[in-house]
Amino acid sequence: MAKLTFDLDVLRTFVTGVDLGSFARAADRLGRSTSAVSAQLKKLEDQVGSPILRKSGRGMLPTAAGETLLTYGRRLLELNDEAATAVRGVELEGWIRLGMPEDFGERILTDVLGRFTRAHPKIRMEARVARNVILMEQISASKLDLALTWDAGIPTPHVEDISSFAMRWIGPQENWTLPMPTADNPLPLVAFEAPCLMRSCAINALDKADIPWRLAFTSPSLSGVWAAVAAGLGVTVRTEIGLPANLRLLNSADTEFDLPPLPMLGLNLHRAEAELDTATQRLRDIIVEALAEHTVHVNKIC
Repeated sequence: MAKLTFDLDVLRTFVTGVDLGSFARAADRLGRSTSAVSAQLKKLEDQVGSPILRKSGRGMLPTAAGETLLTYGRRLLELNDEAATAVRGVELEGWIRLGMPEDFGERILTDVLGRFTRAHPKIRMEARVARNVILMEQISASKLDLALTWDAGIPTPHVEDISSFAMRWIGPQENWTLPMPTADNPLPLVAFEAPCLMRSCAINALDKADIPWRLAFTSPSLSGVWAAVAAGLGVTVRTEIGLPANLRLLNSADTEFDLPPLPMLGLNLHRAEAELDTATQRLRDIIVEALAEHTVHVNKIC
């Protein structure tokens, strides 16, 4: 039996369409017609021998076979892009300053730095993990070249929407039930020190639902918030990004009352300059790719 060899251009179309959540948008980004994209996807399904996409509302999601192909496709494209950089003899040099919230420091930042350093070992990277308000100040003062931040509704001259995540109520992993809050025993809330987007959203949601609350613990760092929740001091509101193993998302079975719904929170990527140099553009692309992969993983968990 002849070995199956996938066309990397076709795989790139498939991966890009899934990441963008739209194959029409993928066609626009890749400079192809929608009919050409459809033909590529048909070719890919013929090679696989089973459907790789299924309808979901107005969009398309990967099937089980598509999820497997997506994982390998990302790896193949990453290796291809690294190889293309290497054989062309591109020896980029310079210095890039990147900022990210603490939520992304452990997983996303490690992935991004690893990918980028392998492709461009002569680029000096300075990474800053800090709170949203600090990152916004530093990108505005041109102390960072790229800054990934939660959408605070404060525009900067050069910003793009990257993704959005659901905010969730989070509590300890161990058996733990939250009693009905009362005026004498309000809901204990763990949060960042003000100002904090998620703290404000939690308080607004509780006030709207007429649920009494109190600030049981505040911290200037995310590690402090996680530790307080793990110790059972209260609940907090974050996204699922970077959720420690000793914490869990709360649902109706964990409480004697209904926790109020929370809105989605946007994620933005800010640039200090309108036009990026080659190295910074490559870093930007790697960040977007890594976030797209993580977003797919989080959505599967949901």
